[in-house]
Amino acid sequence: MNKKEHKYLTFSLNNEDYGLDIFKVKEIIGMMDITPVPQTPDYFKGVINLRGKIIPIIDLRIRFGMEHKEYTDHTCIIVIELKGKTGSTQMGIIVDTVTEVLNIDKEDIETPPSFGTKLNTDYILGIAKGKEKVKILLDVEKILTEEELIMIEEKGGI
Repeated sequence: MNKKEHKYLTFSLNNEDYGLDIFKVKEIIGMMDITPVPQTPDYFKGVINLRGKIIPIIDLRIRFGMEHKEYTDHTCIIVIELKGKTGSTQMGIIVDTVTEVLNIDKEDIETPPSFGTKLNTDYILGIAKGKEKVKILLDVEKILTEEELIMIEEKGGI
């Protein structure tokens, strides 16, 4: 891999392709029972016990304002690591399906377009131009606002 390339874990939501920096991904697991936490936003599904560690889980479809879809055999949880106020935090994000790990050249990544002041697109790192489709590259540190991350850290018992 040359210095102009970077690895991204790609996945789909609502038939659109997304990517996460592979270095932020801890592991990929199948769906499992999620314990709901009361008085949390609808995208915050609850927590799981992953080998003795409590991990908060969010449904990325709902977080992005997409329609909820029943979970299938392809639905999975990507466990990511975030830098929070109190150090690093692990969180799970539910996605429709994980597709592959891709090397993406820096020159194939464009800055996200400006959609005006009404839309918050801070979580979009860039748009990768692929052969068939574009992939929206996400900044995992900005999927949640600082306030949301603090709330999830508190409610998730991390």
